[in-house]
Amino acid sequence: MFCVGVQFAQDTNNMRPLILKGHSRPLTCVKYNAEGDLLFSCGKDDTPTLWLSSTGERLGTYDGHTGAVWWLDVSADSSLLLTAGGDQTVKLWDVSSGTLLFSFPQSGPCKHVEWNDKCDSFLVVNDPFVGTSMGEIRVYTKTNGVWGFTSWNKLAGQAGKKFTRATWSWNNEHIITGDDAGMITVHNPLTGKPVREVHVFKKKILCMSWNPSKTLICMGSADFTAMLFDVEDWSCLKVFETEVPVNAVAISPIKEHVFVAGGQDAMNVTVTSSQSGKFETRLFHVVFGEVFGIIRGHFGPVNTIALHPDGTGFTSGSEDGFIRVHVFDKDYFTTHQEFDDLEALKQFVTIKS
Repeated sequence: MFCVGVQFAQDTNNMRPLILKGHSRPLTCVKYNAEGDLLFSCGKDDTPTLWLSSTGERLGTYDGHTGAVWWLDVSADSSLLLTAGGDQTVKLWDVSSGTLLFSFPQSGPCKHVEWNDKCDSFLVVNDPFVGTSMGEIRVYTKTNGVWGFTSWNKLAGQAGKKFTRATWSWNNEHIITGDDAGMITVHNPLTGKPVREVHVFKKKILCMSWNPSKTLICMGSADFTAMLFDVEDWSCLKVFETEVPVNAVAISPIKEHVFVAGGQDAMNVTVTSSQSGKFETRLFHVVFGEVFGIIRGHFGPVNTIALHPDGTGFTSGSEDGFIRVHVFDKDYFTTHQEFDDLEALKQFVTIKS
């Protein structure tokens, strides 16, 4: 077993992760499938990769992009994979065979892609390109076997020039976007019309992550903060402060814990030690808002993290080109038990016992 120990309110350097090296350039996204047995990764090279999460065995790659792959998402049944590339395409793959099923040309470099809850539509975030002045959101839907899309752009006068992240709300009721000015916008998914704007971040929004029920969302920003929101009224429940840009966040499905990762800007890494660069993942308690664990090991900013669907571990990907797969030991599950999601924890204990 590749188990880790957590030293609370201390550095957790005794962690012994599974370290994977399959990318020649920095990581941009890691993601588990719904069951957690498969791990997908992509980076600034052109080779999205599939791993067996329990052993780190490299199962295959998805070859077809001609530039950096910025994001990916796998369907709920683990049959289809979407990848968003800097080559101005989104590609649809058969997961098991690696066959390229379709390539969707875009208006600019593609920075994000995400299936909706039913996996019958997906959204794409496109950066501005030559001839366009604002970023774009596209929503693809398959009708009578044919993929079509609707789109909307940043409007003149709106804060920011491009979208940085986007996600579907519960039951696909809205699309929530973050932009390079720190604005959160809730959109009608059919028209793109803004129905609410929330401006609490001082700099661009870099990441978003839901809790399992999609009642809470955590977002991280270049302003060195992550914030937890109740999406019913968009009240900010907690602010998690760091000393570096927050590149990735994740909410535990079984503990009242939020994982916050990042590091000093990559352009300054060559003159910075890993210690002072804060290339780490911090574990915050939601109720107390305090750090109770720090996980180091990467030699560059942590660009992406993904929690295992059953809450038993997490994976991080870094500017250093390495993937680190962590599995928690028993001590982790006995901490803060008074605040646990007891039903989820009971299910975990039953399955693992």
